[in-house]
Amino acid sequence: MKWLPSRAAMLLLAACSPQADKIYTVDELMADDSLLATIIGECRNNPGELHDKPNCRNAEAADGKLRLERMGKSLGG
Repeated sequence: MKWLPSRAAMLLLAACSPQADKIYTVDELMADDSLLATIIGECRNNPGELHDKPNCRNAEAADGKLRLERMGKSLGG
């Protein structure tokens, strides 16, 4: 019975710990325009803190790929 309080404390601490943000791939962001727009908006709103975050980098890469695809289509490619 001595382990019960320590286990309960561990469960409470685990439940209160901050959740890690999901890191989206470039392909996932290219497939979801609203998610891409949300992440790019957040990253561009606070570039000093967020520019090196994986989601910001992936969002910028996805945005660049989508722009190239649109340019290729508009040029008849």
